Amino acid sequence: MVTMRLEYEGDLHCRAVHGPSGTVLSTDAPKDNQGRGESFSPTDLVATALGTCMLTVMGIAARTLSLDVTGATATVAKEMTAVAPRRIASLAVRIHVPQAIGPEDRLKLERAVHTCPVHKSLHPDVAMPITFDWG
Repeated sequence: MVTMRLEYEGDLHCRAVHGPSGTVLSTDAPKDNQGRGESFSPTDLVATALGTCMLTVMGIAARTLSLDVTGATATVAKEMTAVAPRRIASLAVRIHVPQAIGPEDRLKLERAVHTCPVHKSLHPDVAMPITFDWG
């Protein structure tokens, strides 16, 4: 079990401390929801978690295949619903791998990305299209 310690600091700002490492991050409400957008919003962190999880799982699979995907990037475009209740409507992910990787290994890496625990944990109403750019 991993524990995070969270504190509301006022003015829609929160402070989060990662228990094992002590790493600190801050959040702010987004501009379109009464905040100043001075940091990641909680839903931005969901988008960030999805993209970093996908890259991490792909890295694990690449390691198993003796491939190096260092420099791979993910871009996650978050869209919120236009009507209540406010929630994430879509997290569109684009993954770019700069290395030349053969079709068989590409398929294995793409399959791995789809096993990302964050992807599997999000509600099925959240659209999560994934696009891959190779080479």
